[in-house]
Amino acid sequence: MRTIIKGQEPRSLEQHRSTPHANYYNYADKDALRESLVTEQRGLCCYCLSRIRPRVMKVEHWRSQSGYPAEQLNYGNLLAACMGNEGQAGRAQHCDTRKGNSDLSRNPANPMHHVEDLIRFEPDRRIFSDDNAFDREINDVLNLNEKFLKNNRKATLDGFRDALKKRGTFPKTTLEKWLREWNGESYSGELKPYCQVIVYWLRKRLARV
Repeated sequence: MRTIIKGQEPRSLEQHRSTPHANYYNYADKDALRESLVTEQRGLCCYCLSRIRPRVMKVEHWRSQSGYPAEQLNYGNLLAACMGNEGQAGRAQHCDTRKGNSDLSRNPANPMHHVEDLIRFEPDRRIFSDDNAFDREINDVLNLNEKFLKNNRKATLDGFRDALKKRGTFPKTTLEKWLREWNGESYSGELKPYCQVIVYWLRKRLARV
């Protein structure tokens, strides 16, 4: 997970909320919503950080529609999630598909929740948190340590580190430049999938310099 900076909601969503009997199901302009969500998340799933596209994703209600009907058209409650192995066995599902109507204590679109500060990576790229409640949600609600995701995170970091070995040692300024790039600070547009595992590794490496 990484912090999501929410942008301007689609005008059609704002207008729809003002109509009688408005709900998420009778909102007609979901294409605009999907485009807006994917763009502000820079092409990554709100939870696992895999690649998503406006037509290959799910609109996630952080607070579920069934449990919090008043939040179903609140743009701050809406996120873009991957398909999460929809249709597969429960143990293989992840992100919104696994979450369903369950609650989470942390919203990646709420800067006050500091999701990036709470997440750590083990050497095998397993995600965990020192916050016990959040750690349970990572595993039991979102299943972010599903084998496929863990392998993809490991492959991302292994590939990055292998490239570094071929180029020798690097000054602090180079590591800082790479950190800005992987964190999306030096450009606009899409981020690389699973970018946070590289960001985490670079921050640790810089702390030792």
